[in-house]
This record gives sequence, C-alpha cells and structure tokens, in this order.
Amino acid sequence: MGDRGGAGGSRRRRTGSRPSSQGGGGPAAAEEEVRDVDAGGDAPARAPEKDKDGEAEVGSGHRDLRCHRLQDSLFSSDSGFSNYRGILNWCVVMLILSNARLFLENLIKYGILVDPIQVVSLFLKDPYSWPALCLVIVANVFAVAAFQVEKRLAVGALTEQAGLLLHVVNLATILCFPAAVAFLLDSITPVGSVLALAVYTILFLKLFSYRDVNLWCREHRARAKAKNASIGKKADGAAAQYTGAVSYPDNLTYRDLYYFLFAPTLCYELNFPRSPRIRKRFLLRRLFEMLFFTQLQVGLIQQWMVPTIQNSMKPFKDMDYSRIIERLLKLAVPNHLIWLIFFYWLFHSCLNAVAELMQFGDREFYRDWWNSESVTYFWQNWNIPVHKWCLRHFYKPMLRRGYSKWLASTGVFLASAFFHEYLVSIPLRMFRLWAFTGMMAQIPLAWIVSRFFRGNYGNAAVWLSLILGQPVAVLMYVHDYYVLHHEAPGAGA
Repeated sequence: MGDRGGAGGSRRRRTGSRPSSQGGGGPAAAEEEVRDVDAGGDAPARAPEKDKDGEAEVGSGHRDLRCHRLQDSLFSSDSGFSNYRGILNWCVVMLILSNARLFLENLIKYGILVDPIQVVSLFLKDPYSWPALCLVIVANVFAVAAFQVEKRLAVGALTEQAGLLLHVVNLATILCFPAAVAFLLDSITPVGSVLALAVYTILFLKLFSYRDVNLWCREHRARAKAKNASIGKKADGAAAQYTGAVSYPDNLTYRDLYYFLFAPTLCYELNFPRSPRIRKRFLLRRLFEMLFFTQLQVGLIQQWMVPTIQNSMKPFKDMDYSRIIERLLKLAVPNHLIWLIFFYWLFHSCLNAVAELMQFGDREFYRDWWNSESVTYFWQNWNIPVHKWCLRHFYKPMLRRGYSKWLASTGVFLASAFFHEYLVSIPLRMFRLWAFTGMMAQIPLAWIVSRFFRGNYGNAAVWLSLILGQPVAVLMYVHDYYVLHHEAPGAGA
C-alpha cells in the first residue's frame, strides 16, 4: 500500500519485453506502455475507454460517472439523423393492412364481382360489328396521306404553302373524323371509342412531328445549297445535322414511317438510337407484367371502384355534402391505386416491351415524378414522350416567336386540357368540361404550391392533388352520365 499511497500520486511503468522492429522507441514499444493513474494524479490525460453500456472507464476498472453529453434528439433537424427506413416500412405495413381491411370488407359486403366476360361487352355490343377496330385500320389512310405529301415536297412537286395546307387538312381530319364516328355511331361502346380516339390522338402527334422534322431538313438543305452556291461548291443535298446512317430525303420510305408510328415515342428523328439485340428474358418479364397488371386493373375496377361509384349517386342526387365527401375519400384509395398500377403497366411494362421488340434504344419514358416538390416538376417528368413533344413542337416554337415563358406554358396546358376533354367527352357523348377544367386548374395550383410549399411539404401537396383530384373528376362525369342516361328518360315519362 505504501508503494501507491504517495501524496503526489506515484506512477508505475511497465514496459513489455517484445522487441520492436524499429528500435526501443518504436510504435510497438509505445503500445506496450501502460499507465495506472489515481484520481488525484498529475499524469497526462488519456481518452477514457467505454464499456458496452457507453460509460467511460478510467484507470484499472474505475468508472467515469458521467453519462451525458451535448446532443440533440433524433427528430430534431439539428441532429443530422436521416435514417427513417423503419418508419417508412411501418407506413407501408399500415397501408397494406388498412387496404386489406377495406378489400375484405368489400368482399363481405358485395361478394366476388369480377367477371371477365363482362369486360368483352365493354368493347363490343354486336359481335359482328367492330367499329373501333375499323377506325384503327382506317387510320393508315391518314398516315399514307402525310407520307405522300412529304414525298412530293422533297422533290419540289408541291410548294411549301400547298404542303402546309394539305397537312393542316389531314391533321384536322384525324381529330374530327373519329370524333364524328364515335359521337354518331350507336354500335360503338364508350371504351372502344376511348381506345380508337387514343390511337388517333397519338397518330396526330406523331404526324405533326413527322411534318415538322422533314420541314426542318428541307430548310437546312436549302440553306446549305445557298451557302455552297455562294462559295462555288456543290451541295450534297443532305441535312448536315443528321449525320447518321440515313439523311434527308432518303428517310422518306414506308419502312421508316411505320417504324416511327409503332415506336414508343412521339418525336420523329431520321436516326433513332437502337439497342444491339432483343433481350428475351427482359421481354418475357414485361409481357408477363402486361398480362398480370391488365387483369389486376380490371378486377380492382369491377370489385372495388364500381360499387363505390354506384353508391355515390344518391348522395349526389340529394346533395348531401358530408356523404359526398365520404364517398370521395372512399373512392380516392382504389382510384389512386389503380392509377399507380396503370402508370407502371403503361410506361414501364408496355412501352419497354414495344421498345425491346423494335430495338428502340431510348427507354426514358418517365423520371422520378414521385419526388416532385412542385406541380410543374410532376408534369415535366411523369410522361416523358408527351413532355418531349410539347417541349420540341409547342413550347420552344412559341418562345422563338417571341411569346413569354408563361404564355408558352399556358398554351401547353391548354392543348393538354383539350386532348383530355377530347378523350372523355366524345366517348361519353356529353360535354361537361370537367377534364378541361381540371387540367387548366393545374396552372394556379402550380403557382400556389411553388409559392407556399417547399421540400417535403411541396411533395405532400403534389401527392394530395393526385389522390383527391382524379376521383373528383371521375365522380363528376359518372354523376352526369348517370343523370343523362338513366334519370332523364324517367323524368320525361
């Protein structure tokens, strides 16, 4: 005891006998040095070691009784903590359980409503009459007409003014002809009409791009000829900016036209990026997804959405606002789930399957719209083929003509609103402008979200508009369709 009880605190140094490869003063010798220091000693400070409970140990078994340090709670923004994966998993589990309860309640209340045979009747009233399919076949006439106009413009058989007039007539007919058939022909069903009009809308956008790009090539060729003539050189007759395997006018072939018409894009190019081969496993996965998600969507619509919509008619008729809001919230869940499935089915499964078959290289059909912190970001990223077309053939041309960005953006939303209403009102044979109003409402909504919401709050506002906005439009159209086709005859009687 006398060896350790000195007033000044004695020291004991033990040096290991393991030799050092760098001499006595090397790192190995330093590691073997052990110091035992009493509480009152004046030895140099050494960082305390911690046991498994986080308490510091000093000396030979002595504990530092301090267990607190300067730190923030994990939910505080100053803590720097960001790993909330467990909470996200909890949200997913709760979402699955709550939707499973709703689905089970639906089965108990209504039984099994899924009927694949009933789906066929949505496309055909008369098994021997296929008006929607006939409309799709007739669409080839308009594609060939646009091709023939471009062929004659390329060789100078038509003036640019005459070619423009023919293209305008052809494009206007593409929109008006199927609309007239769908509106006047009783044998066509609303679902068949929607599909036919969707095909004609895509054809309109593709041929618009086809005309624009070939016009740009002719203009570039004319400028190249004028420049070469002024310096005494012979022009090569090709558009210089298109330096791929095909140059204008060699692209004007039926093979090139129909490749573009079936390719998963709305913007025409003389030379599309091509993938080196067809990946059979990738293609089979996408085809399986197409089949599976098609059946899943049909089943969810029949089992979940249709009963909810039918039960919503009476509150709308009675103008019971509390029940209307309850029906809206109840419809929002299945509607949003089906919309998410539809997005994956169309933009990932279908478009990738078509691109793989055609070895189309550009597979950017969507971006991370789910991270949208503004309404504008969502519309720019959830449907890339349409966004690229609007940017290339509508937005930028308006800017080049001197219009402001705000007017150009408004023009894009106006065109989008027109096509949304075109695809809904004509098949239903009624004009209520709910889809048009919903699209135009995106302009003030985009301003409000960008002005008052940031970050996660902006993302939540975008999600809320998607979850609640669509069922509002669905209920409006279903209510008006129900009143027009079911209550009007009874009222007149």
